[in-house]
Amino acid sequence: MKKLRNVLGVVAATALLASCSITVPVTATSNEVGSKVGTSKGTCFLRVLCFDVDASIQTAAKNGGITKISTVDFKQKDILGIVVTYETIVTGE
Repeated sequence: MKKLRNVLGVVAATALLASCSITVPVTATSNEVGSKVGTSKGTCFLRVLCFDVDASIQTAAKNGGITKISTVDFKQKDILGIVVTYETIVTGE
């Protein structure tokens, strides 16, 4: 019984620490792929409580000093739906 309790404890701890991350390409332009990369991100709690979150393409380009956007990617990291981080990644010149 003690071994079963230990195994269940490990499984429960693993489930609590589990997270999922996905990166999806959003768009690409005919501009050459540049050397600059800009990001913008925001964190939300319980998927609906988002305070001062700006994960926009415009902010990512501004943060990277990009005036000609080449590609835009979107990344989302989810920890059990409790903490969700949204990130926009822009490349260009």
